[in-house]
Amino acid sequence: MYRHLLASAAAFVLGAGAASAEFNLTILHTNDFHDRYEPISAFDGPCAPEDNTAGECFGGSARLVTALAEARGRAANSILVDGGDQFQGTLFYTYYKGKMTAEFMNKLGYDAMTVGNHEFDDGPEVLAGFVDAVNFPILMSNADISQEPKLAGKIAKSSVIEKGGEKLGLIGLTPQDTAELASPGKNISFTDPVQAVQAEVDRLTAEGITKIIVLSHSGYKVDQKVAAETTGVDVIVGGHDNTYLSNTSEDAVGPYPTMVGKTAIVQAYAYGKFLGELNVVFDDAGEIVSATGEPLIMDKAVPEDSDTLARIAELAVPLEEIRSKIVAESAGPIEGNRDICRQEECQMGNLVADAMLARVADQGVTIALANSGGLRASIDAGEVTMGEVLTVLPFQNTLSTFEVSGSMLKDALENGVSQYEEKAGRFLQVAGLKYSFDPAAPAGSRVSDVMVLVGGDAWAPIDPATNYLVVSNNYVRQGGDGFKMFVDAAKAYDYGPDLADVVAEYMAANGAYTPYLDGRITKK
Repeated sequence: MYRHLLASAAAFVLGAGAASAEFNLTILHTNDFHDRYEPISAFDGPCAPEDNTAGECFGGSARLVTALAEARGRAANSILVDGGDQFQGTLFYTYYKGKMTAEFMNKLGYDAMTVGNHEFDDGPEVLAGFVDAVNFPILMSNADISQEPKLAGKIAKSSVIEKGGEKLGLIGLTPQDTAELASPGKNISFTDPVQAVQAEVDRLTAEGITKIIVLSHSGYKVDQKVAAETTGVDVIVGGHDNTYLSNTSEDAVGPYPTMVGKTAIVQAYAYGKFLGELNVVFDDAGEIVSATGEPLIMDKAVPEDSDTLARIAELAVPLEEIRSKIVAESAGPIEGNRDICRQEECQMGNLVADAMLARVADQGVTIALANSGGLRASIDAGEVTMGEVLTVLPFQNTLSTFEVSGSMLKDALENGVSQYEEKAGRFLQVAGLKYSFDPAAPAGSRVSDVMVLVGGDAWAPIDPATNYLVVSNNYVRQGGDGFKMFVDAAKAYDYGPDLADVVAEYMAANGAYTPYLDGRITKK
């Protein structure tokens, strides 16, 4: 038996007396796993075996197997659900796509999952194969897939499952801007989450289903909006923005659960570092009497299941040669934490933007733009392996060069800070350019003091009428993360080298790389 960090979890308890027949349900949940089958470091990057042995790492599917068995053992009735984004993030996904994901989710015994935006990274075809391979429903209420032949009829808006003789209605929700974030194709359209959820709630309640759980890959703020503007939703299991909710940690964004009216909202950070455990008591009318819990940290106190370890090791064999290759050295840790990189200048952003610009500077390119959503981990000090670089940059994006006006660049910077409050991945890290922004100003007028590097050593205000050669990645150039102003850019070439290779080679060429900040992005 291992230690749990559940101590003194806060509770939501209604003041009304208990109903004559109560139903106890434990909702076990994950979100934003991103193919982290192996343990992660404190920086959310790869964990060296010796560090895991020393107890310095977290998560991994082998710990989840153990934790789930124990949680199910203490629950009267339980379900296991996922808030989306199982796909993408390590070489396991690059190599196996959704096949390994399906195998492990089936092994863990999931009851349902919603579709995250990253489930569309490789288009409808890979998602369709995944849906066919799992033995539980994949849900998405706010999308019309009827015109996409690869997915039509495969994904439901909601599903009803039975536990302990009680019927539970499960509704899926995916980001409304998925078309900007991934590659769903032109045959799928996404709709308002509030309207989509309410429509399914109404349909389910008309069938007599009174206990309703939304699996939402939409972010903490959207989940609160859905809870506030719908009726009949009991629980929202969230994902998308990697929010950590807790009653015991100072790092938490809010309490676990966060109550909006009578709706309990939960989320459990990301990468398998925590297993969410929400204990809900329903009365016989399907209303919540109480909701208590706390995410359980998957640390050294949770034993790793030996059979799972063996299977992961087997699947890792084809990847080892690539991952273990030492490509560079870092003089210090390179900060790539999403909470930092999506709201301010960060060391990983500077490294990636500098590497991009250095690669194409001889082509006359003077500005580099790197979307922070493409930066997925930090790197520890010391030897840097290709596996670490690929964990930071897992999307197989290629270098893209193009020409745009100063005015369009200003628009791009505005787009980058337009969702600052949500810590959206569109926040731009830069090179050859510096800017200030005021998050208190209205979206669309937050950016100021945009300067460009001239002649390699002098800064000058950007000229709205001047055309500049820019380097980014193919995802941004093709309109991802809301950068629609680049779709028709002049002189566009999207077929440069893989961004991970560019960064690895840049680090290798610079000896022991020293992480740094230089004030190129200023928050007012």
